Amino acid sequence: MDERIIIIGAGEAGIRAALTLRQQGCRTPITLFGDEPHAPYERPPLSKAGGGEPVAIGDLVAMERVELRLGERVEHIDRAHRQLVTQHGERLPYRQLLLATGARARRLVLPGLAADAALTLRTLDDARRIFARVAPGKRVVIVGGGFVGLELAAALIGKGARVSLLESQPRLLQRAVPAELARIVEEEHRARGVALYLGAGIARAEPRGEGARLTLDDGRELEAELLVAGIGSEPNTQLAAGAGLALDNGIAVDAELRTSDPAIFAAGDCCSFPHALYQQRLRLESWRCAREQGETAALNMLGGRHAYAPAPWFWSDQFDLGLQIVGLSHVAERTLCRELGERARLLFHLDRDGRLLAASGIGPGNAVAKDIKLAERLINLRARPDPVLLADPGVRLKQLLSTATGEVA
Repeated sequence: MDERIIIIGAGEAGIRAALTLRQQGCRTPITLFGDEPHAPYERPPLSKAGGGEPVAIGDLVAMERVELRLGERVEHIDRAHRQLVTQHGERLPYRQLLLATGARARRLVLPGLAADAALTLRTLDDARRIFARVAPGKRVVIVGGGFVGLELAAALIGKGARVSLLESQPRLLQRAVPAELARIVEEEHRARGVALYLGAGIARAEPRGEGARLTLDDGRELEAELLVAGIGSEPNTQLAAGAGLALDNGIAVDAELRTSDPAIFAAGDCCSFPHALYQQRLRLESWRCAREQGETAALNMLGGRHAYAPAPWFWSDQFDLGLQIVGLSHVAERTLCRELGERARLLFHLDRDGRLLAASGIGPGNAVAKDIKLAERLINLRARPDPVLLADPGVRLKQLLSTATGEVA
């Protein structure tokens, strides 16, 4: 039996797993497959004002003696023989396998339009395709008021485009962000020139050159010289399903990121896992989660027994505003607000017993970053801070953390 470790997926989770294996002294041969021909790169910059050019991280992998097989797909996993089959028909045996296959953008399906009429943003090639078609005055319609759609709207406004954004829900960031903070984001986008259509459905679509004419449910019409869909993603589970692995909103793993086959692990956007803090199975699409899960999976592939359980952390840049969230706010019973000045505030989300479950904040630049980091530590400690002190901007969160840990502030 070949002692090789194989990682499928050259995104954040796969890369961090490979680096961690080497950093922990693993001398086993490691092969890492990536669908894209590009050297591995960081995905967060793709939707931001830099124009879609990412920070490459491939050199780190090459330095750590990992065999990179880029632009090459794995077609099948033969669990019975612990082998995988590549697109070229090659069979490769493995001792352990990590699935870090990520997720793919959902396509916008509109009667009357071709399946690829609306561009999506998930990969470097996607970003280059979108930004190459943007010019001052160009009419861009983005469908979807989540993180990706809003970040892209901000980036394209910065390049002089005329941007309209459609969201079928009554507000922006419906699933991920508390309404109070979403309103601040909405106000900022309107002030910067983004035309927002909330609670808007598309009744009809007709092709117009490279774009489309959209008729909304209320009869209004929009001309899109460029149409982009930011309507979420779907986990890439095809390989896992073909191999007979358990699925549950992604590849189902245990707290230590093992799949239903003990020789196969999964990490990142493609998998769902039981979270001890929130007592539910989660699938997280987050840069930090992918990184941490890749590292955790690697440690467990080396014999560790590390459960992945930190509070999830998300961030987004909205023009000059920094939005950060740690934990799951939607499961909370009570929310407290700490005002930090113009356009800056923190929200603390507690359960019925006063335990801090989540914190969310927004402000210029990194105005809330330090407080969110301190709140994260309180959440992971299962702390029950005094609600009056939480809401008081005159009380430092470090003081509350010191109380929770018994440390001196």
